[in-house]
Amino acid sequence: MTISKPDSPSEPGASMVPYRTNYVQYSAEVSPQAMDFIASVENIRVERTTIGCVVPAYNEAESIAEVIESLLAQTRMPDVIHVIVNNTTDDTVKISSEYAGPHTRTVDNVEYSTEVYVHDIGVNRDKKVGALNYGFTLVEGCDYLLGVDGDTTAAPDAVAALEDEINSDTRIGGISAIFSIDDSKQHGLIAPFLIAGQRTQFAAFNMQNMLRGRNMAVLGGQFSIFSVRALTQAMIDNHQSTPWVKDSEVEDSLLSLQIKSAGYLTKISAQARADVGGMTTLRGLDAQQVKWNFGAIELMWPGQRGDTKGQPLHPNLRLRWIENFSMAINGVTRILFLVLLVASLSIHAFVFSPIWLIPPVVAVLLNLRIAYSMKNRNWRDFVFAGLIFPAEIYMIVRLGHFLRAWTKFLSRKQVDNWAAQAKAERGSGNAHLAPIFILVLATAVLVFTWFQVSSVVQSSILWIAWPVLGVITFTQTLTMVASLLRRHRGYKV
Repeated sequence: MTISKPDSPSEPGASMVPYRTNYVQYSAEVSPQAMDFIASVENIRVERTTIGCVVPAYNEAESIAEVIESLLAQTRMPDVIHVIVNNTTDDTVKISSEYAGPHTRTVDNVEYSTEVYVHDIGVNRDKKVGALNYGFTLVEGCDYLLGVDGDTTAAPDAVAALEDEINSDTRIGGISAIFSIDDSKQHGLIAPFLIAGQRTQFAAFNMQNMLRGRNMAVLGGQFSIFSVRALTQAMIDNHQSTPWVKDSEVEDSLLSLQIKSAGYLTKISAQARADVGGMTTLRGLDAQQVKWNFGAIELMWPGQRGDTKGQPLHPNLRLRWIENFSMAINGVTRILFLVLLVASLSIHAFVFSPIWLIPPVVAVLLNLRIAYSMKNRNWRDFVFAGLIFPAEIYMIVRLGHFLRAWTKFLSRKQVDNWAAQAKAERGSGNAHLAPIFILVLATAVLVFTWFQVSSVVQSSILWIAWPVLGVITFTQTLTMVASLLRRHRGYKV
């Protein structure tokens, strides 16, 4: 590129001097002062924040290649990627090692470079927590730590979006991507049903956080960026030698609480998106959800096990309390309705009223609204929402998870839910069938008791119980209508 001024007189002392910037050589009439200015500008270093990525991987041979390729395909690659393989018995190390070494990528004339390191730390008693903490020691010199699960792939602009958002406000300690589940590879009958349910569950949870000022209660380890400064402050405030601790079943929830307590904000991204690995079996889903719910209950309840106290009034736990209360109400209304329906039919006292159709209609409309709020929605999401039975069956499955989690917690028995989940994902164990046995046993007791009382007592019970159920259902329906009418402000989850 050449600049010239043929019609303009030269300044005193100026000369035609060629000069070079980083990319383009110029030739123009410049003064010595201008030359000095150009030289000073070219000596200015363009500073940008650094991102160290940590990928804890346990038996991720099926997905680790896609995860690494997803990171290398980012418009803004992390500056370094550490794959921390632990307790693995498959080919995770072999597959991930094929990507080890330096990589470069040019985006909009800017060259990004990164290097992939693979660490096999062998037997690790602290499992994912130990892998994350090991990774933290490798990237604590960076500005940010990007945590990515070994089964999570992200949109090409996810890292760039997270970096821009966390750089925009020094008060932010961490930002979570918007999580969903890729359902394009699922086959059969059970797997697509479970994936559709999990997609709806994730979407509803994400939208709740979006509408609360994008304040994220849980910075999920699936794909989140953390300020190393915030992690360090959380360690100092809680007298910890590592950011993540093994006391909790939900290490990401506990760390999110600690970051918030340290004075930082925990947010959900408005743009960055990632697909996480979903559970495709009832056994695996049960183990995962029970672990999550059990850990959340420990955080909610005063006096958590270990040396970490429960924090029932922490702002990040408000959604947890609402979720548990909502699930309890959902369980009560469904059980009470079925019991009263069967009891009424047994003595020929049931009278159908169309008003009972209103709650399921509102529930379907709400599920359709959630499906429509998904950015990458598809026909499966609308079928799941529009046909009331899939969503209802999935709700009953989730009620079983909550029942098992609370039963475990109240028993005060020390359990390793991480090991239980790993066992379930291998296809072992039948703990997920426990709610069915409890339901069958409770039904048998109720039926036996019902036929032991007189017809007068039976009528009195029905006369009192039906109105009680009506009031609870009416209140629950009003809550669903409020959610249905609430503006989503253009957010897509």
